[in-house]
Amino acid sequence: MKARNHLQAGSHNSSFSRIRLPVWPVPCVNLPVDHNRMISSLYECQVMHARFAPRTHRFLYRIFLFAIDLDELALLHRQLPLFSVGRANLYSFRESDFLPIGNPPHNRSQSSSENRKSEIVNLKSRIAAYLATQGVDLTNGRVVLVALPRVAGYLFNPVSFYFCYDRTGAPVAALAEVTNTFKEVKPYFLGPDTQAAARGEFRIRVPKHFYVSPYSDVDVAFDFALRAPGDRLSIQIDDYAGSTRTLTSTLTGTRRELTGARLAWFTVKYPLITLRVIALIHWQALRLWFKRVPWFAKGARAADQRDLYRPRASLAPIQPSDAA
Repeated sequence: MKARNHLQAGSHNSSFSRIRLPVWPVPCVNLPVDHNRMISSLYECQVMHARFAPRTHRFLYRIFLFAIDLDELALLHRQLPLFSVGRANLYSFRESDFLPIGNPPHNRSQSSSENRKSEIVNLKSRIAAYLATQGVDLTNGRVVLVALPRVAGYLFNPVSFYFCYDRTGAPVAALAEVTNTFKEVKPYFLGPDTQAAARGEFRIRVPKHFYVSPYSDVDVAFDFALRAPGDRLSIQIDDYAGSTRTLTSTLTGTRRELTGARLAWFTVKYPLITLRVIALIHWQALRLWFKRVPWFAKGARAADQRDLYRPRASLAPIQPSDAA
């Protein structure tokens, strides 16, 4: 695979600007055809976040994530003592926690596909319905969700990744579901036309139009590079202000078998991981405040926050003409 040469950090000379996502060899991105092998797995990961402007700031943490084949939810429920679907457990997966597209998106932009009110309960069916609005047929396909379930009842995923495969096991699309600390959600779609020459690599740069952080304006662009998970997980999301890269976030990891024993060990090694994630987000925000990084109030640009779900009451009702 070629390095992402277009990801330059403008005129910044900091050593942070030379950060690149490690390029792991991906000999095969299709789902395995061995029906005796569970597709779902765990990934032991390293999260790196580097800000280039207006102040440099960097941190690196270790976490773990689930990669759940949504067709295996019932199997995981039966086989893993610490994991349940639809009921309380140390790790609890609730389909309503993800992709909340039951209502039309708030402040829908003209370029967004129309989403009418839907009562679809099944998560995979919601994903298939969402992809259908984008012209992707997921009939008899599969979806692997890379995220965390509720841990001791608490849920927070800064980004949840959906990798979608057709009936032959070939990757056809990906979704990045970004959630802010207000629990607002915005999905970003990476379709077949965003795949690079190497199958299973999805790349796109799109306007953010979402309030993710008080230290990042809503009108920058997200640059996504998502690789379908295999033995390695390799994801990168950059922020661009015009042609200048202002921030990079990478998520890299190694696949581990999803067993009861492995999950118990990760529970000890990474205790209360969702609570740790949200605590670290607020800690890093405090560090940025001490560095006097300029911040943006959420209500200051309500009209520029588009195509999101579960909007906060602080977002004033937007008239259709405002979303043009």
